[in-house]
Amino acid sequence: MPVGGMGAVTDALLASAVGAGAEVLTHADVRRVQAASGGAGAGGSGAEVTFDDAEGTHTVGARFVLSGVAPWTLAGLVGEPLDGVVKPQGSQLKINLLLDRLPRLRSGVDPAVAFAGTLHLAEGAAELEVAHADAVAGRVPTRMPGEVYCHSLTDPSILGPLAGTGTHTLTYFGLHTPAALFAGDPGFAKVAVERAIASLDEVLLDPISSVVARDADGNPCIEAKTPLDVEADLHMPGGHIFHGDLEWPWAPSRAALDTPAAAWGVETAYDGVLLCGSGARRGGAVSGLGGHNAAHAVLGSI
Repeated sequence: MPVGGMGAVTDALLASAVGAGAEVLTHADVRRVQAASGGAGAGGSGAEVTFDDAEGTHTVGARFVLSGVAPWTLAGLVGEPLDGVVKPQGSQLKINLLLDRLPRLRSGVDPAVAFAGTLHLAEGAAELEVAHADAVAGRVPTRMPGEVYCHSLTDPSILGPLAGTGTHTLTYFGLHTPAALFAGDPGFAKVAVERAIASLDEVLLDPISSVVARDADGNPCIEAKTPLDVEADLHMPGGHIFHGDLEWPWAPSRAALDTPAAAWGVETAYDGVLLCGSGARRGGAVSGLGGHNAAHAVLGSI
């Protein structure tokens, strides 16, 4: 866990980029990417990016364009037809809780030990198979598989003025909750949260409801995000947090790795347009890896 939260990582990257001479533009919506096809990023023949901001529409050119959006989104920006192309679909449920104190466990294990790493719930092979079958059939899993961790045990600074008061955060990451499940019945979100909490309560001596903090209006400090919420908030297609299904990170034995972009797994069908996000071959599930590889591909091409 990075000290200061993921925002601290973003701030450090921003400071490094600006220090190196980069210009960072926010509140800008990219509308189109115009690039030549067929080069696979061999030498960066250039591309144009059209975007809107408060001052109007602008088009800028560059030798390389690095895309941090999902490949499905990039395909739409370069003008590829998306008819018949399967949109990514996330399948996770994220629940953030603020607690007055950590709950005791039925096992008697010290909560500070139990929650310091990752606590796995209903994630045995047989349990995962049953939950998957429920999801495929269009049902919220009866026993929700998921993982729980406590960021504030590692980094109390994220609590701000509440640090040292016994208050803690708790994060639940649920599985087998595909976007289509919630699109079919919006009410399933409430059911999924209830079953996720029930899954956690199975191992607790103190039910979560007895230790969760309350806001000024007396409401429990619980925030839940389904894949549909992730898509609405962050424009990740289908709420897929990895921008699409993960690929085997190693290139096939007969793959042509004759360009830096191909060798680093960041190539697209367009010369000069590289993937720098989670949708790169080795970008998924490792923060910053896609950008690291795209940067090396650019350096190897100039």
